[in-house]
Amino acid sequence: MRIAFFGTPAFAVPSLRALVDAGHTLVAVITQPDRRRGRGQRVSASPVRAAADALGLPILVPERARDPLFVRALADRAPELGVVAAYGKILPDAILETPPRGTINVHASLLPKYRGAAPIHRAVIAGERETGITMIRLVAEMDAGPMLGRVVRPIGANETAEELTEALAVIGATLLLETVGRLERREVVEEPQDHGAATFAPRLTREDGRIDWARPAREIHNLVRGLHPWPHAFTFLGERRLAVLRSSVVDPSPPGPAAPGDVLTARRDRLEVRCGGDTALAVHELQPEGRKRLETAAFLAGHPLALPAAFHSSPTGA
Repeated sequence: MRIAFFGTPAFAVPSLRALVDAGHTLVAVITQPDRRRGRGQRVSASPVRAAADALGLPILVPERARDPLFVRALADRAPELGVVAAYGKILPDAILETPPRGTINVHASLLPKYRGAAPIHRAVIAGERETGITMIRLVAEMDAGPMLGRVVRPIGANETAEELTEALAVIGATLLLETVGRLERREVVEEPQDHGAATFAPRLTREDGRIDWARPAREIHNLVRGLHPWPHAFTFLGERRLAVLRSSVVDPSPPGPAAPGDVLTARRDRLEVRCGGDTALAVHELQPEGRKRLETAAFLAGHPLALPAAFHSSPTGA
């Protein structure tokens, strides 16, 4: 089948490669322009563009999906089907309707839950025990189109959003090939979503990572997992901002009176911190702002911590 593929991050790369390996003709790979990425904020191509270059595929990089020149260029390539996997921009009707078989989307949640830009991260933050991939036909309303297929996948109690993204990318590629095959054979059954049960997963911001130590340890642990690898959960030790990169729930929680945020113990492998509801969180890896990530032992070696000490949601001098 002649396919126009829309995608940008690493999540989309397995789907792109699966279509090529299955013998489909990629008439265009559409991805977002080169951006500043990573810790050094160097300008680089998207993972999808890099993969498409390596595969020798034709690439289109429009600044605006509504650009009439882009709409015309896509139509000239005569795709039969559009496939979207985390492209990162809302596509106008003129694009969705260009392929005669329509445009389908590899969405990383069990719709109608977690419509939007950050479904994997929001599911982990919410403490969901399962998620998955839903294939949908795209319509004007965001992630609201009829469902064409789904696969359920459990979420590990300590699994990060990064690890879950990698697993779902592979599942998504497999389900995509199955769906395209059923479309070719005209065997697809479209199931409407229950719009009344919809929840939303808005784009992440740095502020999402601010830790409120009055919350239970499990909720804070979910925040740490859900915001890895970006933007990370964060806290303050005095004036110093620290990203919390790896944690676990202490069970049973250490006894004794303490306020949320108080450091209970400072061991070589962990800092145990009191949380809400008399729970405790073990912090195993930290990153001071502007510095490299450190295991707790290395952090304590360079930043000796005398008890009593406490983490706070804001700089203590603010």
